[in-house]
Amino acid sequence: MTFTEAQPAIRPCEYKVGKVLGEGTYAKVKEAFHIKTGKAYACKIFNKKLMVGREHMVLNEIKILKQVSQGHPNLISLVDYFESANNLYLILEYCRGGELFYRICNKGHYYEHDAANIVRTICDAVAYLHDQNVIHRDLKPENLLFRTADEDSDLMIADFGLARCLESDSYPLLTTVCGTPGFMSPEILQHLPYGKPVDMWAIGCITYFLLVGYTPFDRNSTADEIQAIIAADYAFTPEEYWVHVSDTAKDFIRGLLMLDPNERMTARQALEHPWLVQYAPRATARDLSVDPAQEALAPGDLLPHIRANSKSNAGDKLRKAVRAMQAAAHWSHILGVEPMNPNDLPMPVDEHLPTIEL
Repeated sequence: MTFTEAQPAIRPCEYKVGKVLGEGTYAKVKEAFHIKTGKAYACKIFNKKLMVGREHMVLNEIKILKQVSQGHPNLISLVDYFESANNLYLILEYCRGGELFYRICNKGHYYEHDAANIVRTICDAVAYLHDQNVIHRDLKPENLLFRTADEDSDLMIADFGLARCLESDSYPLLTTVCGTPGFMSPEILQHLPYGKPVDMWAIGCITYFLLVGYTPFDRNSTADEIQAIIAADYAFTPEEYWVHVSDTAKDFIRGLLMLDPNERMTARQALEHPWLVQYAPRATARDLSVDPAQEALAPGDLLPHIRANSKSNAGDKLRKAVRAMQAAAHWSHILGVEPMNPNDLPMPVDEHLPTIEL
């Protein structure tokens, strides 16, 4: 399999790989360094054997990244792509600043205006995607990364593996069931045609999470969580966790967690919501420092409750792993296929890449 119609050319490999940064169902991500410049990148590696019959997944990710990655400062960039005898490689911008939520938890303080500025950045980037007829389909805190560890680092939206480009505004619907259960919209779970509003539902869940440290539909089982999402059964409780959150913020969330996709705010409308407008003029979440004038609008520090909830909910890796397996079994049953055993999946082959095919 090749990425181009032309006969592959051979040239010396320009990158060397380092430590593993993460692993998923279909790919492994490693550090990569350009041999001549020494610049660090993230290298997403796909095993060719696993991708047989799924080539479109990688090609689609490349297509979308090429389309959008240079058009907005808060979208991760594709730098290069190539293949070897065993693997497919995507060279991506390396976000060294870590995940958003961990950065928040390591801060000395965190206020509602900080959350608003972060959400404004997400909405601005998603508005650009939607203007390009691209749906991300997997917006969640784990896919929000800081470019660097600096205080003024840009926040980046990463992982376009599930993103899709709509044919046009005249055909604005998809049907594939995908995403992360806690951030999936009702129409996806109900197997209904869907479009850009699924990203806005996810932003509503992210906003809720950024304000209190747990998701709006968190339940003890995947089945209960799915039923809660389908019914939009959420509340701003326990009250003590929401005491420092404004009614305007809650109204913003309500405008996104609407059962009817047509009633949800669009990304552009969200940018004009009073909750985001009142914390202007900053249009991007460039830092989490305290602005005294903005702090007066929402004086309570949200960090103590967020830290406590992250330990009992989002920080519980075992619980998240069990829920992921439950979700996989649930969708396998619905789709009538056997659940996939992660241990049976071939991961990318470790190789030194003396040469590559382009």
